Amino acid sequence: MVMLVGIVLINSAYALTQLERVEITNPRLVNAFGVKISNQVNVNQHVQITADIKNNQDKAQKFVYIVQVKNQQGVVVSLGWINGLSLDPEQTFSPALSWTPLESDEYTVEIFVWDITEEGSKSWDKLDALAEHVVLKITS
Repeated sequence: MVMLVGIVLINSAYALTQLERVEITNPRLVNAFGVKISNQVNVNQHVQITADIKNNQDKAQKFVYIVQVKNQQGVVVSLGWINGLSLDPEQTFSPALSWTPLESDEYTVEIFVWDITEEGSKSWDKLDALAEHVVLKITS
């Protein structure tokens, strides 16, 4: 009698869902020196919008960091991004984009991290998200 025994190993990186490949945490405002500041800012005050981005995979990940700022009426008043970034496995990085409120308002900041590898970037309008976006509220 012949008995076959098989072992299946599952690599946890492949068990990640589409939106778990990267984690976005701690969205915040910082000054030019990287020091955290209040979400209550003055009109014409230059701030940096940042968050901690962590690669949860066991492979390097190229990505684009996108920050969209909307006013209280939902109108986009600022849209910026940094591309060409890459995270090594399990690496955490805190990219930042500058922004200056031009008038008093309540703003909603949305931070996105999208895949820019060849598999994830068929075209600009069809990039794959690597994580759920996060939201930060700012008053000016």
